[in-house]
Amino acid sequence: MSVAHIDTEYSADSVEFCPDTRYTDLFVCGTYQLASPSAVEPLSPLDQSDDTIGSTAPHKRLGRCLLYKCSSQKDGVKELQRIEYPAILDMKWSHHRCDDGPLLAIADAAGCVDVHRLDSIETRLSLHQKVTCAPESVLCLSLDWSNRRHIEQLGSIVVSRSDGQLSRITPSPSGWEHLGSWPAHDFEAWIAAWNYYDENLIYSGGDDCKMKGWDIRQGFSQPIFINKRFDAGVTTIQCHPHVEHLLAAGSYDDSVRIFDIRYPLRPLISVNVGGGAWRVKWHPNLKRKEDLVVACMHDGFKVVRLHDSVIAMSSVEEEPVDDKWSITTRFDEHASLAYGVDWKSGSVGDESTLIASCSFYDHAMHLWRG
Repeated sequence: MSVAHIDTEYSADSVEFCPDTRYTDLFVCGTYQLASPSAVEPLSPLDQSDDTIGSTAPHKRLGRCLLYKCSSQKDGVKELQRIEYPAILDMKWSHHRCDDGPLLAIADAAGCVDVHRLDSIETRLSLHQKVTCAPESVLCLSLDWSNRRHIEQLGSIVVSRSDGQLSRITPSPSGWEHLGSWPAHDFEAWIAAWNYYDENLIYSGGDDCKMKGWDIRQGFSQPIFINKRFDAGVTTIQCHPHVEHLLAAGSYDDSVRIFDIRYPLRPLISVNVGGGAWRVKWHPNLKRKEDLVVACMHDGFKVVRLHDSVIAMSSVEEEPVDDKWSITTRFDEHASLAYGVDWKSGSVGDESTLIASCSFYDHAMHLWRG
C-alpha cells in the first residue's frame, strides 16, 4: 500500500535516495517531457520512433530535478527544490562522504552530466560543475559512480549514451574531466555500471542485446567479454554492494539474470519478473543482501528475494537454477511504465524498508514499503 503519492507533473523516470547517513531522509526524482506540437502525450525514452532517441527533429526534451524530504508522518513528503533541466534520464548520488555535502550527478538529454552539491545548511542543490560528454543531440542514458565501496575516494563516473558509446569522467585538480568516450554497442547503450570491488572494471548493456565487460587498464578497443545470450536489449546492470562477484542484469525480455561476474557468459539464475526490467537495485543493508527491487516496466514493481544457495553459489560447479527465488512484495498502484525505483538507505535489520518508485505517462511517484 502506498505511504505517499506525488504528482510529478512531468513524466517521471528516475528516483534516488541519498546514501549519506546524515541525509537519508532526502531523495530526488528526475523527469522527462517531450515538448512537441504534434505530441498528444509525452513520449517515453523507450519509444523507438522519429520523435525520440536518435531523431534530428526539433523536439525539445524538458525535465526537472525534484528534491524531496520524507518523514515518518503520514504523507510526510515535502518538496524542497525543483531545478529546470533538459530531460533527465538517470541520477546517482556519490557515496563519498564530504564535509561540504554529498554530490549528485545528473545525466541529461543534451549530452551532459551535471554534478551538483547538496548545501548542508540550506538543504538545497547547487551546480558544482557541468561536464559535456557528447553532442547536444545525444542523450546521456545512465551513469554510475565507482566509489560505492570506497567512500573515502571522490570516485569516477561512467556514462552510457544513446549513440552506443560510453564516457568516463574523473576528478582532477581543476575539476571534473571528461577523459573520453568509446564505441560500446551497436545501438543505444542503455546502461553502464562499475564493479564496486574493482574500479578498473566496467559493465555495459545495450539495445543490441549484449552485455559487455571493459577493463580500463587494457584500453577500450575491445571488451574483455561479450555475452550475447539475451533475448532483447540489456537495460539495467548493478553489481552487488555486499557480495563480491555478484551482478544483476535486466532486459526487455522480462528477465533479471544473476551472474558470478568471474564467469559472465552463463547466469547463476534467471528470474522472470514480467513486463521487462528497467532498473534493478540491491538492498543497501548487508542483512538483506538477498533482496533486489525491480522496476518491471509493464508489470509494476517487485521485490525479489534470492535464496541463500544462490548468494553462495559458484557458476564453476553449479548448473543454472530457476526455483531459487521468490517475489516477497509487489507494488501495482502505478498506472504506467514502471521506471525509477530505489531503497531508502539507513534501514536496519530485517524490517521493511521505505521504497520510492516512479512511473512515466501518469507522472506519478509513490512511497511504499518492501
